[in-house]
Amino acid sequence: MNLRIGFIFLLSQFALVSASGQINKNGDGVFKRYFDKLLNDTNDLSAPKFMTYPTLAYSPETRWEIGFSSLYIYSAKRDLLNRLSEVKAFTFYTLENQYGIWLDHMLYTDKNTWFFLGRARYQSFPLLYFGIGPDSQSERISLIDGNYSLFRERFLRAVIPSLYVGLELDYQRLSSVKYKDVTPNHQQPSVGANGSTNLGLGLGILYDNIHNALNPRKGIYSEWVVLNYNRSFGSDFNFTSYITDNRFYVPVKKNTVLAAQLYGQFTLGNAPFNMLSLMGGESLMRGYYLGRYRDKNLIAGQLEYRILPFKFSRRWGASAFMAAGQVYDENETFQFKNLLPTGGLGLRFLVFPEKDIYTRIDVAFTEEGRGIYFFIGEAF
Repeated sequence: MNLRIGFIFLLSQFALVSASGQINKNGDGVFKRYFDKLLNDTNDLSAPKFMTYPTLAYSPETRWEIGFSSLYIYSAKRDLLNRLSEVKAFTFYTLENQYGIWLDHMLYTDKNTWFFLGRARYQSFPLLYFGIGPDSQSERISLIDGNYSLFRERFLRAVIPSLYVGLELDYQRLSSVKYKDVTPNHQQPSVGANGSTNLGLGLGILYDNIHNALNPRKGIYSEWVVLNYNRSFGSDFNFTSYITDNRFYVPVKKNTVLAAQLYGQFTLGNAPFNMLSLMGGESLMRGYYLGRYRDKNLIAGQLEYRILPFKFSRRWGASAFMAAGQVYDENETFQFKNLLPTGGLGLRFLVFPEKDIYTRIDVAFTEEGRGIYFFIGEAF
């Protein structure tokens, strides 16, 4: 089980919020003043918000990990009619001398005319390789050490309200690869085993009428992407990836939302192992290690019922979710009997009342174990 929790930040929230949801404003000290402003400042709804907090994590392959996360949210020109933009940053270091820097952003310009959605990663961090296909076994694992770089950006423009079209770029590089035996009869990838560089260019169409992506309460997000990776672009392999991500949010009662997602990723050509469709992670198919199952094709869906907040509380809420998915190769077809299930429960805390943004702790259960996740914003 991989556990990552914003430990100090979480304890601070619990300690500083009283039963009435207020902090003693006469208290002294920088720490109290910071959290008082963070949790109770609702005077200017248009003002940008910034927060940073330490993180603590543990996993067997990394031992203890310490880091810092930051979040900056704003509306362009401080106009609340513009959609909420966000920038997230995360950096970490482990006792095994591993490290990483992550930067994600979702930016809207004035009048939501342009939309820039992307992420960047650089990390020296191990990954577990279980093999390829729906029948990959947890008893045959390789630990792959290497340096990983990623830069993905979408440049999208609104052609009509909420409908965006534009170019997409995806650069990923895996280098300095070393294999460590984790189990007997461990296996190595057949394509891209020594690392690779891959650059994809493509087109994207997105329909998005959601105002707050960190906590969607109503609307539709539907993205369709084709990315071509070609040696003529500087890639080591030739392949094409097709991605569709569809999310629906329906208010059921006051402060309750039913959220649904259907995701598909399909690959044609000779893709290296690290560019295949990956199942698992903190967003889709929670409870499975990201990459526990990988293959050329992936189909997964999930449902989540959210109470934000409870009737008896101004800040606390909860969720229940379930999901199912499968991977398969180009010579197979999707079969319902091969779907792998997962599900769980979550706890929510309203950290930015004026922006309607919650922190979440999710516990997901699968046939192979469980996963615990702490993040700001909903999983999807």
